[in-house]
Amino acid sequence: MSDLSHLDDQGRARMVDVSAKADTTRVAVAAGELVTTPEVVALVRADDMPKADVLATARIAGIAAAKRTWELIPLCHQLALSSVKVSFGFTDTSITVEATAKTKGPTGVEMEALTAVAVAGLTLHDMVKAVDPAAVMNGVRLISKDGGKRGHWTRDDESGPEAGATQDRSAVATPDRSAVVLVSSTGVAAGTREDTTGPAIVRWLTDRGFTVRGPLVYPDARIAEGLADALSGAPALVLSTGGTGASPTDATPEATLAVLDRELPGVADSIRRRGLEVTPHAVLSRGVAGLAGRTVVVNMPGSPGGVKDGLAALEPILDHLLAQVSGGGAHE
Repeated sequence: MSDLSHLDDQGRARMVDVSAKADTTRVAVAAGELVTTPEVVALVRADDMPKADVLATARIAGIAAAKRTWELIPLCHQLALSSVKVSFGFTDTSITVEATAKTKGPTGVEMEALTAVAVAGLTLHDMVKAVDPAAVMNGVRLISKDGGKRGHWTRDDESGPEAGATQDRSAVATPDRSAVVLVSSTGVAAGTREDTTGPAIVRWLTDRGFTVRGPLVYPDARIAEGLADALSGAPALVLSTGGTGASPTDATPEATLAVLDRELPGVADSIRRRGLEVTPHAVLSRGVAGLAGRTVVVNMPGSPGGVKDGLAALEPILDHLLAQVSGGGAHE
């Protein structure tokens, strides 16, 4: 009677029987956005709201909600979640929310990721309502999922909450233009420093037709965790910024090498050469590039100039590189 999986042949609601399905590793990424005022964004970033520690409270709420999705949504299965991560970003007038849920089992974790975003966003609303009662939670949507017989799915033409509400929801088979931006910065993660490099990379990628997740912001000491997060949806490209210098806390190259299957030393060398045309300090960058499975990973310095040099070096080679990795480009 219906193609809807939660209705039987007589149109009655049912819980889908997944007992015959194979256990596979499953990952889902969801996102949303709390639209508010510049004043609220500034207060949250400075951790100066009347209710303390806004982001930590919303993060815990989102994780707790994901774990209880089966109790909140009647026909969901109870899952043994192996990981739930909730992260936040900022624009001038919004706080973005992103959740990644993982499990190994016979059914997906899309609803757990979506529930984490929704409840984290509602918690943000509760925390900021004394300052901005008109705040709006927008665009709760699935970004990507992996696992099961359908393999990888990613939202086509993901460009923000408004687009997500109206775009074609059909699955796409090729993630060749999917990208994740990762920022390694203890100051940005703590809200004491403004992130200028991550948004610049997002704009550059979006202008070139990429579906972009992030910027994901992690402190230097947790950059390995950030890379795992960035790679979780098997994107075509991961661009990182920061943590490539000689400081004792700079650990991005080591964390990247640990996940690479093959290095692309020429790409990293090209970025350094570009930088050397501007400053001799570019030689101190230890950034690396390579392949983690079929994902191209490239480290860039943490300065706006270093990012500009890195993007300039990638500009003429990126499409050809991604075509080669996907098996569609000529090898020269």
